[in-house]
Amino acid sequence: MSKRGFSFEFFPPRTPEQQVALAVTQEKLRQLEPQFFSVTFGAGGSTLDATRETVLELQKHGSPVVVPHLSCMGGTPESIKALLQEYLEAGIDHILALRGDVPSGMGSVGYFRHANELIEFIRTEFGEAFHITAAAYPEVHPESESRASDLKHLKHKVDTGVDQLITQFFFNADAYFQFVDDARKAGIDVPIIPGIMPITNYSNIKRFCDFCGADMPRWLQFKLRDFGDDRKAIQAFGTDYITHLSQQLLDGGAPSLHFYTLNRAKATLDIVNQLQP
Repeated sequence: MSKRGFSFEFFPPRTPEQQVALAVTQEKLRQLEPQFFSVTFGAGGSTLDATRETVLELQKHGSPVVVPHLSCMGGTPESIKALLQEYLEAGIDHILALRGDVPSGMGSVGYFRHANELIEFIRTEFGEAFHITAAAYPEVHPESESRASDLKHLKHKVDTGVDQLITQFFFNADAYFQFVDDARKAGIDVPIIPGIMPITNYSNIKRFCDFCGADMPRWLQFKLRDFGDDRKAIQAFGTDYITHLSQQLLDGGAPSLHFYTLNRAKATLDIVNQLQP
């Protein structure tokens, strides 16, 4: 296992070209001996079958551990239970439980309204059979009323049976460290793994920030915009910036790093290879 501790998130490929790209990416990142791969779950459960197929395909390699995302929009309790049983039979015993994104125009989520309800269901049906990871937001969930209420809801979610947390991405190490301090004071004592998003394209990263509520410092926005269409310059700057952020997090005590790879290996490899032991 890597001394530093890394994990990598993929999304289920939808086309033959994307399948080839993921096959190449996961093989390259596997060389880093990651703690686990995770596979996302589309808004409204739109990639349920693709998620399962991708998870089971990755599982064939034997290592690392493969962690399926499961959202509240995964179906009925019966279908969720059947899916979890299938995962267990395939040797998959780690789940990332989420509320999930509600697609535009969809008035509500599925049978379970919040992640804590999904987690309670998993614990009731399967006891301690699954290691359960959940999400956290260092800069406050975009739907939360306040920092205090966000931490209160997070504490309730963790108490239902969460083993560890992975955060939304961010661009300021202090946001993570302050969040961890606040979480500990609130009685949240599970490991909190920072989520890392490589910077390779300004418009894409800005869109992700707007969607999930992550704060991109104003100076950073202008810096990236000033590069214009010079993608190589953006990628070089992005690698240096995220490497520095990652080094700060690890040196400051973060238990490991979780990379949102977007099914691409180069940016993540460039960052990891520059980190100091």
